[in-house]
Amino acid sequence: MTDTTITSLPAPQVSPSPDKSPAGVARQFEGVFAGQVAKMMLESVDQGDEFSGGHGEEMFRGVLAEQVGNQIAKGKGLGIASAVQAQIIRMQGGNPQGVTGNAE
Repeated sequence: MTDTTITSLPAPQVSPSPDKSPAGVARQFEGVFAGQVAKMMLESVDQGDEFSGGHGEEMFRGVLAEQVGNQIAKGKGLGIASAVQAQIIRMQGGNPQGVTGNAE
């Protein structure tokens, strides 16, 4: 006879809401930008037949590029977050004085 016991799954983890401050949005933008650059770089690499993973590797490459971009933005970044943050503040009618560095 087959066991028909139903086990409960753990509750889904709720990710924290994204930082909607100008600094947070600028960091997110930098992460997306860096991810797109990483994706283009990964696509330009010649894949050898002996280690090519086919369709699965193609799908993973996009996720890898996204995560690389996020990690770049969490670190020192590419240096565009502070300019993006200053522009966001200007667009909101504020004064972007003192916006420097990694938009933290």
